[in-house]
Amino acid sequence: MSEKETQQVEVETTEATTVEAPVVSEAQANPEKFLKEFDWHNYEEGIEQVADTKLEEFEKLVSENFVDTLDDEVVEGEVIHITDRDAIIDINAKSEGVISLNEFRYNPDLKVGDKVEVLIDVREDATGQLVLSHRKARVIKAWDRVNNAHDTGEIVNGFVKCRTKGGMIVDVFGIEAFLPGSQIDVKPIRDYDQYVNKTMEFKVVKINHEFKNIVVSHKALIEADIEEQKKEIIGQLEKGQVLEGTVKNITSYGVFIDLGGVDGLVHITDLSWSRINHPNEIVELDQKLNVVILDFDENKSRIQLGLKQLSKHPWEALGEDVKVGDKVKGKVVVIADYGAFVEVEEGVEGLVHVSEMSWSTHLRSAQDFVSVGDEIEAQILTLDREDRKMSLGIKQLTPDPWTDITSKYPVGSKHTGVVRNFTNFGVFVELEEGIDGLIYISDLSWTKKIKHPSEFCNVGDKLDVVVLELDVEGRKLSLGHKQTTENPWDKYETEFALGTSHTAAITEIVDKGATIEFNDDITAFVPQRHLEKEDGSKLKKGEEVEFKIIEFNKEFKRVVASHTAVFREEEAKIVKQAVKKAEAQAAEAKPTLGDANDALQALKDKMDGKK
Repeated sequence: MSEKETQQVEVETTEATTVEAPVVSEAQANPEKFLKEFDWHNYEEGIEQVADTKLEEFEKLVSENFVDTLDDEVVEGEVIHITDRDAIIDINAKSEGVISLNEFRYNPDLKVGDKVEVLIDVREDATGQLVLSHRKARVIKAWDRVNNAHDTGEIVNGFVKCRTKGGMIVDVFGIEAFLPGSQIDVKPIRDYDQYVNKTMEFKVVKINHEFKNIVVSHKALIEADIEEQKKEIIGQLEKGQVLEGTVKNITSYGVFIDLGGVDGLVHITDLSWSRINHPNEIVELDQKLNVVILDFDENKSRIQLGLKQLSKHPWEALGEDVKVGDKVKGKVVVIADYGAFVEVEEGVEGLVHVSEMSWSTHLRSAQDFVSVGDEIEAQILTLDREDRKMSLGIKQLTPDPWTDITSKYPVGSKHTGVVRNFTNFGVFVELEEGIDGLIYISDLSWTKKIKHPSEFCNVGDKLDVVVLELDVEGRKLSLGHKQTTENPWDKYETEFALGTSHTAAITEIVDKGATIEFNDDITAFVPQRHLEKEDGSKLKKGEEVEFKIIEFNKEFKRVVASHTAVFREEEAKIVKQAVKKAEAQAAEAKPTLGDANDALQALKDKMDGKK
């Protein structure tokens, strides 16, 4: 005990024993010592002197019972009172904090005594009140838990709130996270709504701190288990093995089958022995079925499966009584330019080549005769069970029109046909189904010079024809169109005989002369020398004068005329001599055409002044 304390005790004892004795203070008892030890600083500040041991004890009590109320710090508090609007929270500070009940809407069972986490927003506001926030504290703690779950791979629970573009919104620790559609399950999701309002387990796979975005995955939780199953299944795979699977996805080219963590593909051609247009004709989503392993790569990551291989090939079940020459019924399943495939039994098809669809010989397409889905009757032409091939014919069910061709289309008979197609050298005309004939371009017209048949007629036109030749063995008909009318050049041979005079106008001035048109059929040539008029001038285009025929060739349809021969005796005599010579030759025993042509050529050369 210090001297000061001893004196104080003595004073107090004296006062207890002797009430009447006056109280003597330390300052009175020893004024010099009191003044010497007096703390003038504490006196000026109004601070009462306290023993060091008591100060240490006070500091210890403060540290044990009161928190260090730093701003933006999350601490645990206790609900000590609840009003209609607020909750009073004690955090062992100088004063209690008030938090609106709106921040506790997620917890309608909040009661006095509950421990809650709060954030110290402000130690004292303008009124000296401690400002707290439970919502902010939850967010901070939630982010701490999310970050920890991401770092450690911890599995967290989340509540699926709603759908959004590309996935779902999930509540994790009170924070909204994004669940991509591809991360919901290992198999494609067709109905997202089935997950809404459900609590599921997730892994935090990505955090964007800058934008406060969180991505979670449910798929990641089941992939590990599936990977183990996958390794086990792949290790046991063998060709020819039959496994049960579930239809996972259907595409236009095939079906993906889930074999229990391992996916395999059944190509559309391995679904059914029959032809199908789309796999959904055979299977449907989530359907369970048995499949056989056909092949796989070295890593067994690509597995080829088959469904039709589980049943016997239809060709093996084809009855032995089916033979060439039999009539069969079937359905057209595929059409190509060269023919049509007809399914006579499930999985058994035969080809009807386009040439076996009609007795007609001109080129046509299979679409002209049948359509997909048609039920038709045909005759078996060939049958190869080993190669599983069959050829069919439709035309064989009707009589061959060439059987009695000689009686129906004798040479010289006239008929009407339809233009089917052109070639550079003629026109094919169909007289009836299976009977076609060719009109050579030279047999189309007596008078017109035709370069291509399309100048004369169109496909589909009807033409009158005469049978010129008939080759039964070669199944060929030669037809003529011009032969249905008289040859006008027989008449023109008399009308435009050598020496006859005709009046016409110059149609065109050409090289070495001019041309004149006597009618629609006859265009004559006038050599340059024979364009000279009586006054010595030359005829011009459009001038109409008299001409004399100095050459007429029916075979080559050639006519040569002269205006000069009309008024010059020399040319006229030459024409007369040519006429007499032609008549003399005609009187002789069938003179040759070549002799007459030589005489005419000589006459022409003389008139042209060559001799």
